[in-house]
Amino acid sequence: MAAELPGRALPNVLITGTPGTGKSSTSSEVASITLLRHINVGDLAKEKRMFESWDDEYGCPVLDEDKIVDELEEMMSAGGNVVEYHGCSFFPQRWFDAVFVLRTDNTILYDRLSERGYTGRKLTENVECEIFQTILEEANDSYSPEIVYELRSDTVEQLESNVERIAAFVEQWKAAHN
Repeated sequence: MAAELPGRALPNVLITGTPGTGKSSTSSEVASITLLRHINVGDLAKEKRMFESWDDEYGCPVLDEDKIVDELEEMMSAGGNVVEYHGCSFFPQRWFDAVFVLRTDNTILYDRLSERGYTGRKLTENVECEIFQTILEEANDSYSPEIVYELRSDTVEQLESNVERIAAFVEQWKAAHN
């Protein structure tokens, strides 16, 4: 069980996974159904310019993790958040009541990322990340195993099922803590 933040009436949930596994679609739907705040960490970093540098090799900014944690601390302490990001090890363990790792078949993932314009090393390394379960291992290494859930996200039906499952978790948490 996560070390709970005192006084919270609503849970905090992390939805993570390799790019292309459906984090944004899933987390926005969960937030809409549960009325929790949706926090897309990548969007927050862009909005607040929370980057350390630029990675020329991957053509993307490098997140300033300390600034992100500082920015989110008050919101996370209050509870009621659905956080999405493709990494999870830098978030404090105490923040989350559940960590959902979305997984996608590597062939499906390859097609999704190609459609987004991923090419070369960026495409290959993201597919390899999924093949080697990098994000799932990161979640299991960073959080208590009883709060980490692996969910398949290959189809629209699985996405809908995942949304229902996460929303049910939120409702169960609320019932148990209020």
